Order: sequence, then C-alpha cells, then structure tokens
Amino acid sequence: MSSTPRDSRERLRWGEVWVLYQHELRSALREKTIVLNSILIPILLYPFLLWAAFTGISYVAGRTEGFVRRVAVFHWPEEHPRLRLKLEYDNRYSVVEVTDVSTATNLLRAGMLDAVLEFEPARGPAAALPGNFSARISSDGLQERSREARDKLQAFVDQYRHDWLRREAKRLGIDAPGWQVFTIARENTATRKQMGAFLLGLVAPVLFVVMVAVGCFYPAVDCTAGERERGTWETLMTTAASRISMVTAKYLYVTTVGGMAGMLNLVTIALTLKPMFAPLLARTGKTLESGIPFSALPLALAGALLLAGFIAAGMMLFAAFARTFKEGQAMITPFYMLILVPIVFLQAPGMKLTMPLASVPIVNVTLMVREALSGTYHWPQIGVVLVSSLVVIALAVRLATSLLKVEDLMVGSYNGSLLKFLGTRLRRAPRPQTKS
Repeated sequence: MSSTPRDSRERLRWGEVWVLYQHELRSALREKTIVLNSILIPILLYPFLLWAAFTGISYVAGRTEGFVRRVAVFHWPEEHPRLRLKLEYDNRYSVVEVTDVSTATNLLRAGMLDAVLEFEPARGPAAALPGNFSARISSDGLQERSREARDKLQAFVDQYRHDWLRREAKRLGIDAPGWQVFTIARENTATRKQMGAFLLGLVAPVLFVVMVAVGCFYPAVDCTAGERERGTWETLMTTAASRISMVTAKYLYVTTVGGMAGMLNLVTIALTLKPMFAPLLARTGKTLESGIPFSALPLALAGALLLAGFIAAGMMLFAAFARTFKEGQAMITPFYMLILVPIVFLQAPGMKLTMPLASVPIVNVTLMVREALSGTYHWPQIGVVLVSSLVVIALAVRLATSLLKVEDLMVGSYNGSLLKFLGTRLRRAPRPQTKS
C-alpha cells in the first residue's frame, strides 16, 4: 500500500512565514491596545509606579520624623538631671505630666500618649556602677506612631547612656576599649556597582515576568480570537499560505512583542533604579550605580525570548478556542494568573538556580536572568534552562499547529475549551487495526 504524499498546503515555507510575520507586526502597530500594553506601559508606567512607591515611602518617613512624640516619664534618675533637661527641651518630644503609671497606660491605649518611659535602679552587677540605671518603654504595637516613638525614645536613652558611660570612664582614667570591652566595625566590601546589580536582580525579574506576560496577552488574543471575531481568519485561509506557516508567523509575532516588552521594561528599570532608590539612600549618605552589565545582555535577551516563547505558545493555545476578543481574554486569564504564581517565591534573595529548578518553566528563566544581572553565571544550569525551555516551546508550538489544522476550530464553529477538545479527541482516537 503506497503512502499518500503530504499535502503541500501543510508544509512550512519560511518565505510565507516572513511575509505573514511582517503583516502581523504592521497590524499590531495600528492597534492602540497592543501599542499601549506592549510598548508604552513597559517604558513609562511601571518605572513611574516604582518611583511613586519609593517617593511615598520617603514622604511617609519624613512625616513620621516630624511628629512630636507624646511621652509620659516616671521616676527620673536623680543622678542624671542632664537627661531630664535634654529630653524636656528636645522639640521632638512632649513630656506629658501624668499622675501614675496605670493612668498613663490607659492614655496610651486610648491614643493620647505615644510612649511611657519608666526609669528603674540598676540591678545585679550593673548596680556596682554608681548612678547606673535601667529603663522600660511601653508602647502600643498596633499604632505606627507609637512604635516609631518607642524606637526613637530607645535610641535617645541609649545615646545618653553611651555618652554618660564614656564620661565616667574618662573620669576614672579608663580608655575607650577598656570600658567598651570590645567594639564591632562593619564594612561593606561590595562596590556601588555590585550593590546596584544586586538590587536590580531583586527588583527587575519580577516585573520582567509580568511585562512579558502582559506583552503577550493582547497580541495572542488579537491574532486568534480577534481575527475570528473580525472575520479575517477566512480571508487568510483563502491565501496560498499553508496553515502551519500562518500559525508560525502568528506565534513569532506574539513572541516578538512579548520579548520586546520584557526587554524594554528591563532596560527602563535599570536606567531608573538609581533615581528611585536615591530618596531612601540619601539619609545614609550612600549611593549606588545601576545598569545592566554587558555580560548579562545576551542572557537577558535570551531569557526574554524564551519566556515570551513559552507564554506566547500557552496563550495562543487557550485563545484559539475563543470566538470573540472578550471570550479570549477570559480563557487566557487563568493561564496568566498561573504564570504569576512562581514569581511570588522568587523574592527570596537566597534562592539559587539549581539543577531541579533549571527544568521548571518560568522559574528557570527568571532565576537565570536574576543571577546574570547580579554577575553570577552557573553555566551547567544555564544550559539546562536553554534546552528545557526550547523543548517545552517546541512541544507547545507543535500542539498549537496540530490543533489549528482542525477545520471547525479554525472557523470558530467548535464550542469548548482546550481541555475539553483534547479529551474529546483522545476518546475518539482510532484503535490500531490488527491483521487477520
């Protein structure tokens, strides 16, 4: 029995793919929704939101610094009149006269006080030093203002105690190492450039995944359900191009837009990281240098394309069963939410790209990009990431092209989802005939 030749209309012709791919890109540039979500939002919106968030944190911190902390003080140590004068004349604190501790505690719970400070005589070995004392600070942990007053008041008392001990040691002829017993000096050996790369590796990959998904979302719906709703699928099917060429061109178009959205967002975050963190670092006197290391650019680009390739294939599979644009959005949304789940666990700075994680979609590419931005390269794991991602993408594209060969699915007459379609096809799969 001779085998029938393969239908020429099912062959992949790269010339057709290139023509259809250019057509899809030109059509995308005329769609305001795609331009907005795939180009403008990655460049403007998310960096602006991050800048606004960090600016808001700095503003709230500044407002908190300006609060006058209402404090009730009991049992002032008689040996330290300077402590009382220093606290009462500090315009950051308002010492409220209260009769007893129980009344002060009630006022604290009612929000009329921010903290209660009680001085007590030193006990144990600490009592050997004349004039030594201990302190207890009460606050309301449910109130931000009270917690801030507690921390500032503790720092105030600690600073006074440190200065007093230093004066007492000097009076007794004890040098600084003698009364301090030991000191701890802290030094950060990481350079400003390394710190910038570290922060970029923490912030950028999360938004990287989000923006690649957003960049693929609307093109995937528009080139499948959108075309079916506009009735242009039938027009495209009348051309001489094969169906596999059509699907390949659409897939490459969605992958290009998604990868471009991810790279644009990554570059924009790298350029705006330093201005965003500047308000927070200004108080510490520290600075950082931001930017994508040149050695990380190839892996960042490869990660954007691999991530976009996987997401584009999955979204096109689900959107292919929708007959309208709105229905396509509803079908893709669960897959979109599933993509965002892994990035919640990627916020831990200690998570590394291991061999098991190198085979997990989304997680492997995100960790690869994060480590590359931080200057870390685990080449065996990176090789596994590239190979496993390409295999998953190839399987998804193969499944998509197989599905779109079905006539009722192409014209939109099929009413169901991907899982329902696969289940129906598997049940109808013909059994192999045995020769008699």
